[in-house]
Amino acid sequence: MIDLGLTKLAIIGVVALIVIGPEKLPRVARMAGTLYGRAQRYLHEVKSEVSREIELDELRSLHQEVKNSAQSIRDDVQSTISGSMEEVEHALRHDVPVAGTPSPATISDLERKAKDFRRNKLVRTSAIPAWYKQRHGGKTHVISGAARVRRFRPGVKSNTSFF
Repeated sequence: MIDLGLTKLAIIGVVALIVIGPEKLPRVARMAGTLYGRAQRYLHEVKSEVSREIELDELRSLHQEVKNSAQSIRDDVQSTISGSMEEVEHALRHDVPVAGTPSPATISDLERKAKDFRRNKLVRTSAIPAWYKQRHGGKTHVISGAARVRRFRPGVKSNTSFF
C-alpha cells in the first residue's frame, strides 16, 4: 500500500495547486473525495458479500452434517425397533416370557420391600420425641403455607399456631 505522510500530502497539494489552479482546486478536491468515498463503500460491500458467502457455505455444510447425523440416528432407532419387534413376535410364537415382565416371586419381593420401607419410615419419624423436636425446632406437625407466612411475618405480635 502507498505510504503517504503529511509531507508527501503537502507536496501533492502544492503541485495540484500549481497545475490545476486555485479556482478549480476545490471542485477537483470534492470530486476526489466523492470518488474515494464511493471506492470505500464498494470495497466494504464486496467484503461483506464475500463474508456472507463464506457464512452461507458454512451453514450449508453444517446443515448437511446435521442432516447426516439425523439420518444415522433415525436408522439406528429403526433398526432397534425392528429388532425389538422381531423379539416380541418370536416370544409370542414360542410362548417365551418377554424380558422385563415381573414373575410372581418378584411381585412378592416388591410387596415385602414396600412393607419394610413403610415400617422403617415409621421408626425414623417416631423415634424422636415431640419435646425434643419442639426444643430444637423440628417439625411437630404440618401447617399450611398461609399459616406459616402469618406465623413468621414481621410485625405480628403473636407467633401462635392454628393447631
